[in-house]
Amino acid sequence: MFKKNSRLSKIEHFVRVSPPSTSEEDMTTNLTEAEFIVLSHVATQDSADSSSVFVSPQIPHQSVDSIVEALQSRGYLNGFAVTPVGVAVLEPYKVRNAVVMAAGMSTRFAPISYEKPKGLLTVGGEVLIERTIRQLQEVGITEITVVLGYMMEQFLYLEDMFGVKIRINPEYSSRNTNSTLKLVEDLLDNTYICYADNYYARNIFEPYAYHAYYSSAYHEGPTQEWALTVDERDRITQVTPGLGDSWVMWGPVYFDRQFSRDFVPILNRVYDDPETPPKLWEAIYADHVTEVDMRIRRYEAGVIFEFDSLEELKAFDENFMVNVDSSILDNICTTLNVARSDLGEFSPMTDGLSNLSFSFTAQGKKYVYRHPGAFTVGINDRVAEAQAEKVAQDLGLDKSYIYLNPEKGWKISHFIDVSEPFDYHNPIHVARSLDSIRRLHHSGRNIEASFDLYDEGLKITDRLMSIGVGGATPRFDFPDFYLLKDRAARLKELTDSDQVGKVLCHNDFYEPNILITDKDIYLIDWEFSGMNDYASDLGTLICCSDYTYEEALDVLAVYFGRTPTDAEIKHCVAHISLSGYYWWIWALNKDVCGEPVGEWTHLWYRFAKEYGRKAIELYERG
Repeated sequence: MFKKNSRLSKIEHFVRVSPPSTSEEDMTTNLTEAEFIVLSHVATQDSADSSSVFVSPQIPHQSVDSIVEALQSRGYLNGFAVTPVGVAVLEPYKVRNAVVMAAGMSTRFAPISYEKPKGLLTVGGEVLIERTIRQLQEVGITEITVVLGYMMEQFLYLEDMFGVKIRINPEYSSRNTNSTLKLVEDLLDNTYICYADNYYARNIFEPYAYHAYYSSAYHEGPTQEWALTVDERDRITQVTPGLGDSWVMWGPVYFDRQFSRDFVPILNRVYDDPETPPKLWEAIYADHVTEVDMRIRRYEAGVIFEFDSLEELKAFDENFMVNVDSSILDNICTTLNVARSDLGEFSPMTDGLSNLSFSFTAQGKKYVYRHPGAFTVGINDRVAEAQAEKVAQDLGLDKSYIYLNPEKGWKISHFIDVSEPFDYHNPIHVARSLDSIRRLHHSGRNIEASFDLYDEGLKITDRLMSIGVGGATPRFDFPDFYLLKDRAARLKELTDSDQVGKVLCHNDFYEPNILITDKDIYLIDWEFSGMNDYASDLGTLICCSDYTYEEALDVLAVYFGRTPTDAEIKHCVAHISLSGYYWWIWALNKDVCGEPVGEWTHLWYRFAKEYGRKAIELYERG
């Protein structure tokens, strides 16, 4: 009988026999799909006999015997054993290798992905990526390449443990999965493309495959998954994201040799297009679905699992939250005095430029956890931040604050349900925010640390130039850099000569850190806080806006509650330039470190340059 629990064949008995001289391309025409299903099924069993008529629901029960007879008559089967000729005929359909994608950051899987890549999580007693590798190897697929990026060092043990090959994707943070396929284009043949964070309840891999296919599961109701439309031969003819009540892309995909030959040129043709970097490789395929031939492979529910969120994984493995090693969850439970079972509704937040944050619930209440970004090390003083947060809490400027760890930099706050986002052109918003920052400046409260934006910008510049991180020195070798650097130094001298006293400042006073509700205003995220010139807060607010010069002067008047003096105007205009300069340097540093902030870089450059020129004119005018 066919042993359904056996996946490996006795084909090794025939490998020493030379196959016929027919090319693999020609041989693929020798088998119909039904013949392939029967022959490959027999080849992957330890033994077979005529009672094993079950092969596939695609083949009628009464057809199997006739197919077996045809294969026997052509010399592919000897009784119910595959002959050397049969092995050779199957050779073009043999899966050559597998690529496991493990480069991504899995940002939707906060907070666990902040500490460990999703593919390395233990689910149902097994590490996800290890389970996939074992299942591939169980069916004889031993040429396995794992593509790494985010936290790559945590995966490297796989090379020795499983004998896999490793490739590093240097573009993982700036491009989507299209960069992984580009990286392995030389490997694409008869190839499985797998995802490190999938879980297969049973081994769905096969040593032979007749045609390129995408695995699919039926999804009832609304979904954000990619729905598949197929023709009468099950060839995929359209891919539509977000189409409910449909068969969707779900699980691994198989490239046959012809698909690889057709798709790689398409990938190369569009790779450098400006719209390509954020695309999944599937989106590129969807754009060109009529140019390549891929089928659907349907699976019943409960076979393939994709965990897009922590909530989905918790539903699958009820012990996951209890067993997962996570200092973040420990921090939450200790601070809020709750159990892990009390936590839920984890959702990443994307407003900040420096850190990783997510919201969650604990015993029905909603909170925010701030996980410090790697980029903030050496830039942000967490002790000073903790001191400033206490002042802000005491003054009623940040009622959301619960706790900040000054050693590690993580923070827990109440979630604030914002009634409307801060609007630079809403007079009420502007007035309320300026009233809050003025209360801080006039509070007379001090902390131990200072934070001068010009001096801090010099530290970033000097550090990058001295160590040459990512070729930083050449990045600064352009005329405008030295023009702005020298002008900032001059503005620093001029503003210091104004002899304005230092007060406690937020120093990151802009839209995402100003939360407006019906009753309150909250100034959050005090990680740049310190003793500084009051005008640095005004400068940051304005250089992060789209204000004209006249509108900026109007904002200054709201802060002072009167028309500012000429001395106050030139002092504040200079600080708008100095603030723009600091944040421009900060953005260049982020870019060098692989975390670009996009249009903010250009905005800060413009404010640094234009307001710097204006400030020099005002000071020279006297």
